[in-house]
Amino acid sequence: MKRARHKLVGVILASAILILSSAHADDYREAREELIAEYQNENYPAMLLAARRAVAARPGYPAALFNLALSQTLNSDHRGSLQTLDLLLEKGVDFGASELDDFAALRELDGWSDYVAKVGSLVQPAGVADVVANYPESKFVPEGIAIDEAGELYIGSIHTGQLVRLSENPSVLVKRGDSWSVFGMRFHVDGSLWFASAAVPELADVEDDAGQTGIFRLDTSSGVITRAAVLPQYEQKQVLGDLVIADDNTIYATDSLTGAIYRYHIDSNEFETLVERGKLGSPQGLVLDESGGYLYVADYIGGLYRVSVQDGSLLRLRVADNVTDYGIDGLYRYGHELLVVQNGIRPNRIAALQLSDNGLAISRSRLLAANLEQFDEPTLGVIRGDEFFFVANSHWNRFDRDGRLPEGLSGPIILKLRLD
Repeated sequence: MKRARHKLVGVILASAILILSSAHADDYREAREELIAEYQNENYPAMLLAARRAVAARPGYPAALFNLALSQTLNSDHRGSLQTLDLLLEKGVDFGASELDDFAALRELDGWSDYVAKVGSLVQPAGVADVVANYPESKFVPEGIAIDEAGELYIGSIHTGQLVRLSENPSVLVKRGDSWSVFGMRFHVDGSLWFASAAVPELADVEDDAGQTGIFRLDTSSGVITRAAVLPQYEQKQVLGDLVIADDNTIYATDSLTGAIYRYHIDSNEFETLVERGKLGSPQGLVLDESGGYLYVADYIGGLYRVSVQDGSLLRLRVADNVTDYGIDGLYRYGHELLVVQNGIRPNRIAALQLSDNGLAISRSRLLAANLEQFDEPTLGVIRGDEFFFVANSHWNRFDRDGRLPEGLSGPIILKLRLD
């Protein structure tokens, strides 16, 4: 899992990779913890039982399938392991098994060369996207992005806390101290720019404000923040990471650390809990359906949900076997498709997921972009007409354990791709 937003991480245990997450305690987490313990104890039969329980608890979850494949080969079921790895490839996911010594026995199997060839195809660049903007600050760590009616782009920084307009002569509209790390942002119909902000460990000099979060309204013409709506301190750690504006008076925002979804009323300056804390693992992007009566929400470690704005009830979307809806950061609607930025699976990608007629299932996926040379953990984006503008290189994955960034990173790159 990635820092404040509960992104997936690869943890090296001996020569194998076990992909972990940090959701609230559930059957999957318990099975995963037992799996790790039995791996460390070299009790591989017990590890396999735990792996099967993890898959049962979270069907189709790429990390669970990878750990099942690892458990199978450690129990000498090499054929079964290869079949499980093939299931991952059908979903367009690879965790590098072909490079790990624990899977060496699979290299003697019929079908291994086909598997390696498919892995090779999966990691090839796909899609065409144009560079439309750059910003020279190498340690900016961009997240949120918006575009105004004139076509000018705005990006926010996790590390510096700045919000910048990327005009011909870029201007800093929000600086550190006006808010905290800048996450998702959207323009209101009145022309103001609302953005989510939180004091996360990756923010420079964050110590005094750690744990605070809220949504802010910016007058982009003057650079003045005209509203600072700070979420009450329900938990020690909470991060409002993305938002969507429903109407003149209503904004919905996700808390990626507590699992809550909030409804904010602009006129009364009050937050209302729509989905209780702990109901979701790590909600990220969200978008309204055509009727405005439901939200689609991407739970990073739990998949796609439809949420009633009336009562907050949740419904898990059914997903075709060859599609994965895990690891979604940005979520948008394009006609009857859900446009997703997936950076919690390998390879990172931009994809369009086709909704069923009743809006309760994903029937197929079309890949729009993956493995592009500018990619270094893409994050959020914005649709304008039939074009999608998105942050290509957030560098979220480059922070060390102490929240420091290496030298030599590229500045933010904004890409544009056609959706039609």
